[in-house]
Amino acid sequence: MTEFKSDKSWVILSPIEKQIKEKIERIGTPLKEWDIRINYGIKTGFNDAFIIDGAKRKELIEQDPKSDEIIRPLLRGRDIKRYSYEFADLYLITTFPSLKIDIELYPAIKQHLLSFGFDRLKQTGDKGARKKTNNQWFETQDSIGYWEDFYKQKIVWKAVGKNLTFSLLEEGKFLTAPASFITSNFNLYILAFLQSKYGRYFIYNNSDTTGAGDIMLNIQSLEQIPIPIIDNVNSSIIQDLVYEIIQNKSNNTLNLEMQIDKNIYKLFDFDEYEIHFIDSL
Repeated sequence: MTEFKSDKSWVILSPIEKQIKEKIERIGTPLKEWDIRINYGIKTGFNDAFIIDGAKRKELIEQDPKSDEIIRPLLRGRDIKRYSYEFADLYLITTFPSLKIDIELYPAIKQHLLSFGFDRLKQTGDKGARKKTNNQWFETQDSIGYWEDFYKQKIVWKAVGKNLTFSLLEEGKFLTAPASFITSNFNLYILAFLQSKYGRYFIYNNSDTTGAGDIMLNIQSLEQIPIPIIDNVNSSIIQDLVYEIIQNKSNNTLNLEMQIDKNIYKLFDFDEYEIHFIDSL
């Protein structure tokens, strides 16, 4: 029997893979059917101008305190680790078209952007400029109509890599594409599944790859991941374990992750042979 996977290749599933697939589909609910929002990180069209370091942020604020109103801390995909992240002291100038900002109110930022050249910043599609849009020269390339979601707690992940990692990101921190993020009322619970051995098994078997063998986890692929609907008992246990990892309340993170995997396997009713097969990936 053949099965059609998301990487558009025909494969033959072994009996144990068929058993696992049946349980996943019967017990789990794809994330696209959950009450969540999934968005890409920000595309500026010219990162050198819109992404600044801590020293430049300080300089712009000293020149004009109002600059602080539209500068926000920023993460890249490479900064995301397992259940954590490393802040690289980078910041984003958030002149999103959807905010309809008057750049004349922010003279220091205006001069900073113009230092890269008006012709390079304009969005006309001309040679040497950014791609053609209806946005103004000082605005980011994409409209970012979902900018308010960045002021919520969110799950973030990098889109490409051999070892995909997921983390929780607190309110007010922004993210660059191609990394993406989820906002929901179930962040700890969903994060546990995405970062678990089950998550690795499903993602690596149902996602596209690059020519170099890296996994590409785009939004369309992530939406397909089945997760059991949250309940009052097991979900609480799983969320408490994730919270303990994030808060660094225990030095034994590996043991906590093993407990998360055990509870997830229990929810899917995997037997010992299925668990061994998933763990062996």
